[in-house]
Amino acid sequence: MKQMKLAVMQPYFFPYLPYWQLMNAVDKYIVYDDVNFIKGGWINRNRILINDKPAFFNLPVIGSSSYKLISEVSCNLNVVKRRKMLTTLELAYKKAPQFNAVMPLLEKIISYESEKIVPFLVNSFLLIKDYLGIDTEIILSSTIPKDNSLKGQDKIFAICKYFGAQEYCNAIGGVDMYSAEDFKARGITLKFLKSNPVEYKQFKNEFQADLSIIDVLMFNAKEKVIAMLDDFKFI
Repeated sequence: MKQMKLAVMQPYFFPYLPYWQLMNAVDKYIVYDDVNFIKGGWINRNRILINDKPAFFNLPVIGSSSYKLISEVSCNLNVVKRRKMLTTLELAYKKAPQFNAVMPLLEKIISYESEKIVPFLVNSFLLIKDYLGIDTEIILSSTIPKDNSLKGQDKIFAICKYFGAQEYCNAIGGVDMYSAEDFKARGITLKFLKSNPVEYKQFKNEFQADLSIIDVLMFNAKEKVIAMLDDFKFI
């Protein structure tokens, strides 16, 4: 019988390729929105290629604080700011081979009106996963009945138990956060996704790795990006 795979990740702004690889590799992808916002992280920013160099591309927010849950943080978007974001993308990628195919998708994402950051980010996930043919179910952790006083690994155990997950899959960056033996004691296999090196042509400059999914989509045909989703191994 097929084992149910589950992942839990905070919502990020146009995250890099391994985020999508993890989403595609599991049955249920839990968007961890009821944990504290991390300032200076990836929740409201990512990197794109500007003038051949990585540069931050930001989602304006209001009242961001490490004392607030991610779900409590608001967007700070108006017509002018949306236009500025789209102009930044256009100037950065108008000569990229997939610009005409991808820009309408980005316009749809950035034009989405939401008071809070989480619905904005989840909408972007839904649109991009639809574009790439990812059929994983996305669920907000704030909608899951659980003891919210639990912390760290124990909170993950509660989420896995609620869904009856037999495998918990995590990004490789979390390898020191969890104990495989603790998961095994609860009948859950712990796995970490390690991406294989990915390189593609970016204009004429030296390749810049680990940029936003925007960069990947702009320089690679959809079919190639879909193939990239499986270019990893579990360890």
